[in-house]
Amino acid sequence: MAKRYRFSEPFNFYEAVYRVVERIPKGRVMTYGQIATILGAPRASRAVGYALRACPESLQWQRVINAQGKVSARGDVERPYLQRELLEDEGVEFGLDESCDLEALRWEPRNPDQFAYETPEELPFR
Repeated sequence: MAKRYRFSEPFNFYEAVYRVVERIPKGRVMTYGQIATILGAPRASRAVGYALRACPESLQWQRVINAQGKVSARGDVERPYLQRELLEDEGVEFGLDESCDLEALRWEPRNPDQFAYETPEELPFR
């Protein structure tokens, strides 16, 4: 069973990201933009990436990829290789173009409203 995190109320944005990511099943993926949209901040895909760089060690962060179905490097040398290896260990296959079949592997939560995050007015990515 996946470890559940205890969050303070109200959730901060990073905690809200972690609530979504911890639900992604093994062998499935979501995109940064998909998570941002579910949280009600569709322009915050980059902020989702920042949250995952700072996530707890036990969070299955590797299940979040870019909109092209690829692992995003963003200047890191080792992490993309680790991410791909972890995904392949879960059964995710990558093609010659380095992408996975996003159509087949994308996970959609049954009730995305449960993840809604009330973004403060001052955030630029609302």
